[in-house]
Amino acid sequence: MTDLLCHCGSGQTFAACCEPILTGTAPAKTAEALMRSRYSAFVTGNVDHIENSIAPEARTDFNRTHIEEWAKSSEWLGLSVVSTELGGENDEEGYVEFVARFTLGGKDYAHHETGYFRKLDGAWMYIDGNNGPRTVVRQGPKLGRNDPCHCGSGKKYKKCHGA
Repeated sequence: MTDLLCHCGSGQTFAACCEPILTGTAPAKTAEALMRSRYSAFVTGNVDHIENSIAPEARTDFNRTHIEEWAKSSEWLGLSVVSTELGGENDEEGYVEFVARFTLGGKDYAHHETGYFRKLDGAWMYIDGNNGPRTVVRQGPKLGRNDPCHCGSGKKYKKCHGA
């Protein structure tokens, strides 16, 4: 089984990707690696990893029976990482937006979430998530309809990207 491609869709073998994290022989180096291992834990029914990778303060509403049932009764179809923000080896927190596809009761579902991860005592932990993409706050001033377009076309915003 360890020569097979990893369930998380990384393109690596399970033995080189999520298996060491699931068995506890290697830590997740990034927030994305932890998120991918959590997906693989659902596929393999490793509820211990799912629970143990949640920060202690976030486990208050963890329902082991519900998670076991969801993992066992679902056919896991694939994982897509949409985006990451921070979450690298040298970061202390990060966000991973992903879509996990599965079939349950003959119906197809897509769980779209932006997970928030933080390092606790040097280990990445899942804190919480929201359904869908994360709200992005604009950093610069808002363009008016008659301002030059941000793309550099020379056109007014309303005639270019504002249309």
